Amino acid sequence: MQLYLAASVSAMTIFRAFSGVLTVVLLCALVDCKFIVYNTSQGIVDGKLNVHLVPHTHDDVGWLKTVDQYYVGSNNSIQGACVQNVLDSLIPALLADKNRKFIYVEMAFFQRWWREQSETMQDTVKKLVNSGQLEFINGGMCMHDEAAPHYIDMIDQTTLGHRFLKEEFDVTPRIGWQIDPFGHSAVQAYLLGAEVGFDSLFFGRIDYQDRAKRRDDKMLEVIWQGSKSRGSSSEIFAGAFYAGNYEPPTGFYFEVNDDSPIVQDDINLFDYNVQERVNDFVAAAFAQANVTRSNHVMWTMGTDFKYQYAHTWFRNMDKLIHYVNQDGRVNAFYSTPSLYTDAKYSLNESWPLKIDDFFPYADRVNAYWTGYFTSRPAIKRYVRMMSGYYLAARQLEFFRGRNKSGPNTDSLGDALALAQHHDAVSGTEKQHVADDYAKRLSIGYKEAEEVVANSLGCLTQSSSNSKCESPTTSFLQCPLLNISYCPPTEVDLSLGKKLVVVVYNSLGWRRTDVVRIPVIDENVTVRDSAGQVIVSQIIPLVGSLRDTRQFYASAYVGESSSIPVYWLTFTATVQPLGFSTYVISSGKLAAPASVEQISYPFDGSQTSDVQVGSGDVKLVYSGNDGKLMRYINSRSSVNISLEQSYSYYTGHDGSEDSQASGAYVFRPNGTFPIQPEGKIPLAVFRGPLFDEVHQTFNSWISQITRVYKEKEHVEIEFTVGPIPIEDGIGKEIVTQIKSTVGNNKTFYTDSNGRDFLERIRDYRADWDLQVNQPIAGNYYPINLGIYIKDKNTEFSILVDRSVGGSSIADGQLELMLHRRLLYDDGRGVDEALNETVCTLDKCVGLIVQGTYYLRFDLLGEGSKWRRSFGQEIYSPFLLAFSEQDEEFTNFPVPTFTAMDPSYSLPDSVAILTLQELEDQTILLRLAHLYEVGEDKDLSVMATVELKRVFPNKKIYNIREMSLSANQEREEMEKKRLSWKVEGGSIKHHVSGPRGRPIRPAELLVELAPMEIRTFIIDFNSRVFLY
Repeated sequence: MQLYLAASVSAMTIFRAFSGVLTVVLLCALVDCKFIVYNTSQGIVDGKLNVHLVPHTHDDVGWLKTVDQYYVGSNNSIQGACVQNVLDSLIPALLADKNRKFIYVEMAFFQRWWREQSETMQDTVKKLVNSGQLEFINGGMCMHDEAAPHYIDMIDQTTLGHRFLKEEFDVTPRIGWQIDPFGHSAVQAYLLGAEVGFDSLFFGRIDYQDRAKRRDDKMLEVIWQGSKSRGSSSEIFAGAFYAGNYEPPTGFYFEVNDDSPIVQDDINLFDYNVQERVNDFVAAAFAQANVTRSNHVMWTMGTDFKYQYAHTWFRNMDKLIHYVNQDGRVNAFYSTPSLYTDAKYSLNESWPLKIDDFFPYADRVNAYWTGYFTSRPAIKRYVRMMSGYYLAARQLEFFRGRNKSGPNTDSLGDALALAQHHDAVSGTEKQHVADDYAKRLSIGYKEAEEVVANSLGCLTQSSSNSKCESPTTSFLQCPLLNISYCPPTEVDLSLGKKLVVVVYNSLGWRRTDVVRIPVIDENVTVRDSAGQVIVSQIIPLVGSLRDTRQFYASAYVGESSSIPVYWLTFTATVQPLGFSTYVISSGKLAAPASVEQISYPFDGSQTSDVQVGSGDVKLVYSGNDGKLMRYINSRSSVNISLEQSYSYYTGHDGSEDSQASGAYVFRPNGTFPIQPEGKIPLAVFRGPLFDEVHQTFNSWISQITRVYKEKEHVEIEFTVGPIPIEDGIGKEIVTQIKSTVGNNKTFYTDSNGRDFLERIRDYRADWDLQVNQPIAGNYYPINLGIYIKDKNTEFSILVDRSVGGSSIADGQLELMLHRRLLYDDGRGVDEALNETVCTLDKCVGLIVQGTYYLRFDLLGEGSKWRRSFGQEIYSPFLLAFSEQDEEFTNFPVPTFTAMDPSYSLPDSVAILTLQELEDQTILLRLAHLYEVGEDKDLSVMATVELKRVFPNKKIYNIREMSLSANQEREEMEKKRLSWKVEGGSIKHHVSGPRGRPIRPAELLVELAPMEIRTFIIDFNSRVFLY
C-alpha cells in the first residue's frame, strides 16, 4: 500500500473514496499516472454462467516435512512451504478489499498462528470472519484420512477443531472440504458431514473411470446418503471436482514463482494480454460448465501451501473478475463453498442419489491407491492403541477431576488429532515425518499415563467424591507389552513382594477377558480382590519373541535388561466403567495350573490329526504336515474346512509404464506362496484357559494361534519381518484364510469401523468397471473387520488396526499385513516405503507384530460377535501395576464402578466419549452399534438410563449437541438444508428412526440403530453457557 502513497494527493482522495469497496491499482506510464478501478463487487447474475472463485490453500499438517517445519518454513530443501507466511500475508490482502474472500481449513496450523497474534490482530481477524471474508471450512485440526482412521478418532479430531472455532470466533463451519484424501468413506459423508451440521461436502479424488462417467452424465454433484440405517437424515449435498484435483484450471496459478501468465493490463508495457487471458478464462469456464449441472461452477483458486505472498493471487483475480465481467460472456466473482452451496440449493432442483462410498480410488490405469490401507502398519497400530487409551484416560480424568494446568490428556488428544491427517495414519509421509508423529504420540501418552496413574491412585484410595490431590499409591504402566517389555511385572517376588494389577474396563458393560503379562518366575499365584486364588496359566516366552523384545527394547528404550521367561495369564472380570484388583505373589504350592507342552515335528511319527481347544471351539491340524484343516464349534454345530497360508506380492518396479508399487499405490507384479522351509512343526501348549499353537513358517514369519476355553473365536498373533529384499525385489505380505463358504464374489467391509458395506469382486454399482488390476482393484480398507457369507454360514475376521483386505477368491479372505518396497510410486512423497530400525550400528527391516481374530457363525448370528468383540478390540483392558510389600492385602477400594453397580449399558450401546470439558461439565457421546436389520435382537431402539450411569451425581443441565458438540442439535436441525433427490431414487429417500428428545425428569436416552447422540451435561447447579 505504501507504494501508492507517493503518487499524488488526488490519488489518495480517490483511493479513500473506493477503500473497502473496490481494489484500486495505480498504473504509471512514463510521467503520466492514472488509476484503474477494478470492480470486484460482482455477485451472482441470473441467466449467466456464474464462476465462483474460491481462494484457498491446502496445508498438510505433515507430509514431506513435519507439521512444525511446515508452519515455520524450515527444512525448505525438501519443500518451500511456510504456513506462517500464508496467514501473515493473507490478512492485509483481505483488508485491501472487502470483496475478497478466503477459506481456511486446518486448525492445527491456524491455532498455532492465532496464539501468536496481538489482541489488535485478533480483533481484526474476528472482523474478517464476521464479515464473511475469511471463512473456516471443515474446521477439524486436520483434513483427516478416510480409509485408515477409526470413526471415533475422526469425531475427536473434528471436535477439537470445532470447539476451538466456537470458543474463539463463535462460528460453526457449514461445509465439508475433504479435497485431498485418497478415496472417500460413507462415514465421512453422514457422520462427519450431515451429523456435524454441514450443508455440503466437496472432494477432489474419485476413481478415474467413475469420474469419466460422471462428467459425461453431469453427475459430479449428488446427494450422498452414507448410511442405509440413517436414511435421508444421513444425506448431504456432495461434489467431486471436475478435474480430479483441487487446483485452479490450467494456466491460472498465481503464486509469485508460478509460470502461469499473469494478467498484464498496462498498455504502455510489453506483453499486454487482457483479452487473451479473458478468452482463456471463458474457455475454461465453459469447459467445466459442460460437465456440471446448472449455471454455477466453482474454481478452487489455490493448492498446496499457496498464498505465501497472497497479493500476487488477489491482484490477478481482481483483474480477472474486472475484465471477465466487462467482457460479459460469463460472470466471475469472489465466493466460498458456502455461497456456492446456497446458490445450488436456491435452484430447487433434484439431484442424483449416491449410496455406499468412493473406494477404491485409482487415478489412472494400473494405479490403485490401495497400498496405503496397510502402509506403515506399526504406526497404524500405535495410533489405534493410543486412541483406545485416550478414550479410557479421559474417563479416569473425569472420575478424579480434571486438572486444567496439567497433567491432563490434552497433549495426547492433540497428537492423535494430527495423526488422523491424510498423510499420517495413512502411511504416506516421509520417514522422518512418521517419526515425528510417533514422537508426539509418545509425549502425549506420557502425560496421559500420569493422569491415569494419579486417577487410579485416588480411586483405589477412596470412593468419595472429594478432591484427591496426592495419591499414596504409585502405579506404573506398560505401553510396550506387544514386545513383552514390562519392567513393572518383571520383578522378583520370591522375597515376599507382591505385584498388584489394577484392570480398568472403559466399556459400558461388564467384561471378562484374559490378561497377559510377562514374568520372570513360573511359581506365582494370582488372587482376586476377595483374596481367592484364581486359575492362571503360564506359557514360556519363545525364542523369536524374546529376540524381538531384546532388539526393540534396545533400539527404542535403550535397555537390554534381563528377559522374562514366561507369560502369566489369568481371567479378569471387571464392571462397566470400573476396575478390579488382582494380587500376584510367589507361591510354589499354589502355582498356576500346569501347561502341557507337546511338539509335533511331522517327521513321520505322527499318525493322527492334532486337535486344539478345550471349549466349544476346536481347530484341527493335519497329522501329515501340520497345516490347519478344520474349525469346529460344538455349540453352534459349525464344522467347516479351513486353511491358512502366507503369500507375497512382488512390488512392481514401474519399468513398463513408470507406475511402481509404493506407499500409496498397490501394484503387484506376481503372487508367490510362501512355502514353509520343510513341514510346519507345531508346538502346542494346552492349559486351563486356552490352548496355544506356535508355528514358524520361515525365518521371518511366525505365528501363535490361541483357542480360548470360554470364547468362540480364534486369535492369531503374527510376527512378520524383516521382509527380505536382498534379491532387489519389494514384497507385500498377505495371509489368506480359505474356507468352503460360497460367497459368490460378495464380501463386506466396514466403513471406518462403523457401517458394513457390500463389495462385489470386479464390480462397481455406479459404472461398468474395466478391470486392469484384479487384485489391487478389489482391495478395500478395513478398520473393524471383513466377512463373507452364504445361505448357511458367516465367516468373519476382525483386525487390530487399519489394513487392506479383500476376498480374491470365493470362500477366501485375505489381509495385507506388511509392505516393504524399493521404489517410489510417483505420488509426491519421493521415498520408497522401506522402513528400517537401527540399533547398535545395525539396521534391519521393520518387524511387525499384530493380531487378527476369526470366527464362523450360523447365518444371521455373526454380527453380535463383530460388534461386541470389535468394541473390545478398540477398548482393551487398561492395566496398571504397583509393587507392594509382604504385608499388603488390598487397597481400601479394591473394586470400582462409576455406574450403578446393578446397571450396565444395553449390549447394543457403547460410550464413545466421556470427557470433562471444565469443572463438572462433561461431553458424553453414546452410539448404537448395530445397523437396521443387522441382528434380529439388537437392531432395535435401545435406552440408556443416565441416572444410573451417573448414580452419584445430580444432573442440573443437559443439552443435546451436534456430533462435534459446537451447536445444539435442535438448532442444527432447523438450519439443515433439505435437498431434492431425483425421482428414480425416491425409494431410498426415507429417514431412519431417531431416539426421542431427552426429558429432564426421566433422563432416558433412546438410540435408534446406527444413531450417535452427543450431550453436554452440567453437574453443577449453575447454568453452563457453551
